[in-house]
This record gives sequence, C-alpha cells and structure tokens, in this order.
Amino acid sequence: MRTGGLLRVAGVAVLALAAATPAASRRAPPSELSRLQAEYRDEAVRAQRLRADADAARNELRDLEERLAELRREASAEDVQLEAQRARLKELSDREGRLVGELSRERGRQGRLLSALQMMSRRPPPPLLVPADKAVDTVRAAILIKAVAPELQSRAKALSDQQAEIGRIRRLAVLSSERLLTTESAQGDRRAEVESLTARKTALVAVLRAEALTAERSARVIEDRIRALGGQVSTPPATETQTASRPAGRARLSPPLSAEPAERYGGGSSGWRWRADRAVVGAPAASRVAYAGPLGGWGQVVILDLGPGWRAVVAGLETLDVQADQRVADGQSLGRSGRDGEVYFELRRDERPIDPRPWLQ
Repeated sequence: MRTGGLLRVAGVAVLALAAATPAASRRAPPSELSRLQAEYRDEAVRAQRLRADADAARNELRDLEERLAELRREASAEDVQLEAQRARLKELSDREGRLVGELSRERGRQGRLLSALQMMSRRPPPPLLVPADKAVDTVRAAILIKAVAPELQSRAKALSDQQAEIGRIRRLAVLSSERLLTTESAQGDRRAEVESLTARKTALVAVLRAEALTAERSARVIEDRIRALGGQVSTPPATETQTASRPAGRARLSPPLSAEPAERYGGGSSGWRWRADRAVVGAPAASRVAYAGPLGGWGQVVILDLGPGWRAVVAGLETLDVQADQRVADGQSLGRSGRDGEVYFELRRDERPIDPRPWLQ
C-alpha cells in the first residue's frame, strides 16, 4: 500500500477507533454521514473498476503468452530449416573447392603436355642441316597435338561446366539462406516485441491488483466508520463502473510534449513516442495518479485515471514529480525524461490501447 493510501487509511482508522468510545457513540451529523457515504461509494466504484481492469489485462496477458509460445514454435521450425540450409551450403562449398582443385591440376598437366609437344613441333631447320629422323619426330609431335588437344579441352570444359553449375547452385543456396536469415530476424523482432509487451502487461496486472486491494481496504475502513456512526451502507451498482464517453470528460487532451512525435499509433506501436532530452512531461488532463513508479522495461511510469474506463500511461521518465493518489492539473509536470531519452504515451479505454490522435490533435 502506498504512502497516500496508508495515511488515508490510518486517518480513517483513527476516526473509527474514536467512534468506538462512549463519548463518540452519538450519531454523526447528516453531513458527516453523507461525506463518508460518498467517499465509500467512490472507493467501492474504484475497486470494482480496478478489478475489472486487472481481469481484462490478465486476459490480454494470456493472449500474449499464447502468441509468444506460437512464435517460439515457429522459430524452432525455422531453426531446423536454417541449419539444413547451412549444411547444404557447406557441402556445395566443399564440392566447389574440390572441383576447383581438380580443374587447376588438370590445367597444369595440360599446360605441361602442350608445352612439351610444342617444343617438338617447332618448325625444323632446312633438311640439309637436320637428319631425316628428326623431321619424323616433328611430324609425330604435330599428330599427337591434334589428337590429344580435343580430349584435354573436353575434360577441362567438363570440369569448368561442373564448377559453373556448383557456383550457380551455391548462389541459389546463399540467396535462400539470406531469405531464411531475414525471416529469422523478423521473427526474432516480433518475438522480442511480444516478450516486451508480456513483461509490461505482467507488471500492469500487478499494479492494478495492488491498487484494487488498496481501494477495497479503504472502502472497508470507511464502511466500518459509517456503521459505527449508525449510518447505512449501500453497495454501488455495477452500472456505475461503465466506461465514460470521453477521457477526463474532455474532447481534447494536452500532449505530454509539445514536439512532434517520432512515432504514432499503428504499425506495431500502441501509442506515441517522442525523442526527449531531459524534457518536462506534462499531464494530458486534470486527473488522479493511479500509479507512479518503476515498471520493468518502461523506466519510471505514471498511470493516470481519466475517469471510468479511461487511463493514460506515460513511460520513459527518469525522475518523477508526482506520487500515487495525487491529483494533478492539466499540463502539470509528471516528471522529466532522461538524457537522449524516449517518452511513451498510451491512451487506454477499458484496458485496451486506442489511437490518441482524435484527442491530441
């Protein structure tokens, strides 16, 4: 329970103890009972709303966990495909290396043979200076060159064609691997995003449940006080927790920062983001601070109660200027962003993020 809640509950508890003494056994003035009954009603309605919000957030968390499990299964299947593709690529690379080596050796043998034959096939000197048997060797060399060269060329061309085919297959394998890597990267990004949302939603559920428990305890203390004063306690109907038509009863909200946002609602974003360097972040409307403190992955966070069914989440703060249960005015400083920081604003209706554009522009 936060400090504000403790002080309020402690104060009411003191009143309850005082009422239990004989000196305070008289019935309280109607105005006092009316005030306490209105306060009880507010706390009871707030507790109902917080419980409903926590249940809705829990349902969303369950959906996120199922989506995360599905993404992990898809990633596992893609890992198997990617590993098979890498093995295939290595096999092709090894085959290409062996063919390149064979082709190099074949070309070396071919070059040495042709060089030797060319030595024998040089144009002979005039017959008067060379014996006849040498001229016969020259003719034989020419015949060998004509007979061997086509076979050597054919073998070299076959190896070259194989190398070209392996190179083609290898390029296709590389392109396929690149596609798989791109898919894997996109899958990883989606998985990271869902994991981040899951962590945030888990923290939000904890906050809502704690706030609901605080409101229920406060309502019980006030109820005891009313009964001690001889008043009647009526449970507010569920219809009183219906969502209001507008956040904070207004057609327009004040942007937390005056600068143009770097990212807006949609395309994977559930709110607006600003780049902010030690900037003062203001409240979008007169409201009550439902939560102020750290949330995993969000930095310092302020959650504002904008009326039945409406909440505003301001995250990414480094320092806070408000505390839970505090009433803030429109534009009042909620805190400051960090150096080269990022401020996030999310407008929620019935615990679901909605596009804040109609209220911020």
